[in-house]
Amino acid sequence: MASTSSDTAWRPSELELGRRATRRQQSTKSVLIALVSSVVFVVVVGWAILSSPGWEDVRRSFFDLDIAVKSFPSILAGLWVNIQVLIVAALAVAVLGTTLAVMRSLRGPVFFPLRALATIYTDLFRGIPLLIVLYLVGFGLPALGIFGRVPVVLWGTIAIVLTYSAYIAEVLRAGMEAVHPSQRVAARSMGLTHGQTLRIVVIPQGVRKVVPALMNDFVSMQKDVGLISVLGAVDAVRAAQIAAAEDYNFTPYIVAALLFVAMALPMIRLTDYVSARLAKREQMGGIV
Repeated sequence: MASTSSDTAWRPSELELGRRATRRQQSTKSVLIALVSSVVFVVVVGWAILSSPGWEDVRRSFFDLDIAVKSFPSILAGLWVNIQVLIVAALAVAVLGTTLAVMRSLRGPVFFPLRALATIYTDLFRGIPLLIVLYLVGFGLPALGIFGRVPVVLWGTIAIVLTYSAYIAEVLRAGMEAVHPSQRVAARSMGLTHGQTLRIVVIPQGVRKVVPALMNDFVSMQKDVGLISVLGAVDAVRAAQIAAAEDYNFTPYIVAALLFVAMALPMIRLTDYVSARLAKREQMGGIV
């Protein structure tokens, strides 16, 4: 009798089959509603723009295909400068930001000067707009006359590193403080030093907790590297500005914007994927 029961293939009940059919119908209905509403939205917005009185002027000034093709090579060459600045800045920000986060997390009165220095640094550079930091570093430091001839791209990279290190340090510090104190106690009870506890136990767990925030800051930095053009560096933004001045047309700015979007889009999608994956693991009770 038991053998006969085990041989019988399991089948969902009629009630479960009815629930699955209802869920499929609701899912299909939701997709159709989203599709129709999206098409209606695009049609309405497109009609409003195309039928506006100034659309022809806007089209000639911002969407000239011939000028876009003509300016594309120089803007693409400028974007390579932005990518180089981004790579160097990201590495430097990772090092300096981690150092500042560790300095702010040091315990004991003997480390008060380091904690105070890190606190002043993060407060200062989080409070000053990046554009002003660029002016101060790009025009102020060379005026001292002690650094010799330094490319403006390097000054721009330094300004970006100074600003973003303050943000990254605070994000990392928040992640490190979110690690349960028992983890530190357990590590110290096993004979690890304070430095080993930070390097092996606290920092890896803290970084995992703030990965989405770190990736968002990286996406933001991808855009802000275009600000180095205010120092005279011929990056994508500056190349677009030169091309726009030559033809009295704003289309090169649209080309530069699309290239920046293309550069940032993979990281944006990756950030969404990682955030959703971490949220799912948290809901399942997994280790984050």
